[in-house]
Amino acid sequence: MIVMSRVLKAKIICCMLAGFMITTVLFSQEKESNPFTAGADLYSNYVWRGTKYGTGPAIQPGMSFTTGFFTLGAWGSYDFSGYQEADIYLSFSLPAGFKLGITDYYYPDYSYFDYSKLTGSHAIETSLGFSKGGLSLSANYILNEAGNAGSEGGDKYFEVKYDFSHFNLFLGAGDGWHTTATSDDKDKFNICNIGFGTLQTITITESFNIPVTGQLIFNPDSERFYIVVGFTF
Repeated sequence: MIVMSRVLKAKIICCMLAGFMITTVLFSQEKESNPFTAGADLYSNYVWRGTKYGTGPAIQPGMSFTTGFFTLGAWGSYDFSGYQEADIYLSFSLPAGFKLGITDYYYPDYSYFDYSKLTGSHAIETSLGFSKGGLSLSANYILNEAGNAGSEGGDKYFEVKYDFSHFNLFLGAGDGWHTTATSDDKDKFNICNIGFGTLQTITITESFNIPVTGQLIFNPDSERFYIVVGFTF
């Protein structure tokens, strides 16, 4: 298990924020195309990697800045039961369909500046992805121990997904905060996310459509089954 120092975690988060501010200034005068995007999703439930978070419908806003192979973004999830999540991420598109990324998972119930080893509210995850045609592969690893974020560090998650013409299939497996491991079996690795997804479009006007996603998700590890529907605005 790799445990990062408070200074290193602070430097990573500061670099992500600094990158956002620098790119905002550098491209604020660009008129040919807008590198910024913003939107929101409304989901019946927030289910991530086979685990349900919060209770009931969740609003998930997001915004991003993209230039060339570089994307910097922020994403969150909020529901009426009080669950809150606000993440910042960086990703780099590489040749041959590969992508590198890093995500800072943060939970606003705790201080943003709490970087302590056992009670820190930030979990930093690195990721490597590959996509070609309809096939997508991803590997993810949590770098630090963050008690308030629910991770002891070293958490792994792997997923394979294939997009067909009208639907997709996915399968994911992990350990740490992805499974129901006990303190005696904290390194338990298991399949935790099997599902079927589809995308439809509701036409409101000739220039305005609302994408609708639907997913059937089964978690063999926790023995849970979910049906999730989401609208994108």
